[in-house]
Amino acid sequence: MTYPNVHLAHFIDRPNRFIAECRLQETGEMVTVHVKNTGRCKELFHPEAEVALSYQPSPKRKTDYDLIAVKKAAAWINIDSQVPNALAARAIQDGTIVLPGLKGAVMSVKREQRFAQSQFDILVETDTGNQAFVEVKGMTLENEGIGAFPDAPTLRGLKHVTELIEAIEAGYQSYVLFVVQFEKITSATIHTAMQPALAQMILSGQQQGLSVIAYNCSVTPATIAIEHQVPFDVTQTFEDPNSER
Repeated sequence: MTYPNVHLAHFIDRPNRFIAECRLQETGEMVTVHVKNTGRCKELFHPEAEVALSYQPSPKRKTDYDLIAVKKAAAWINIDSQVPNALAARAIQDGTIVLPGLKGAVMSVKREQRFAQSQFDILVETDTGNQAFVEVKGMTLENEGIGAFPDAPTLRGLKHVTELIEAIEAGYQSYVLFVVQFEKITSATIHTAMQPALAQMILSGQQQGLSVIAYNCSVTPATIAIEHQVPFDVTQTFEDPNSER
């Protein structure tokens, strides 16, 4: 995916989870921008951190810019919470993302399909008549090469995993797919200290046939693209970089 009209800026402040104050690099102008991620992202939003803004003015918008990426050390991290689903659907369709154990070849990829009380991100149908639900989660939290989800408690995520397990019992295949929105990562895991119930449900799901996979992305200020699969281990120890912030 390529974003239009990208400008570099410096992060100044985040008054609430929806907006941030930034200073454009080329002009020094202060602008209020929409943050395309309602997560905490405390380890990313340091004062003067370099950020990428997409300029998309419209009479229907309150802000002219979207904050889409943050530079952490020498690497860019995409924080757009809307992009993982689109990337995943496209990559499953073209074979960049492989769903392990999928029964048959992918014939169709449908977005936002309902099951029980949930609306899962993707329904895959195969040439053998099998169906698989894929719930996509973006991952932006990282420390020492380990990526983790979530960066804040998510009852919605816990509910999705619970109902993915129910879908297995109903004859579907079920997957949790983490789209890691940065490139340099050695492994992905669940932030157990943040939400132990989610880690336990993931582990229980894996024992019942739930597949949990992660793919990293190459990221620039204006682009993001799926790269390759990275190891996922729910038992991996993760130290929260925000524990002292």
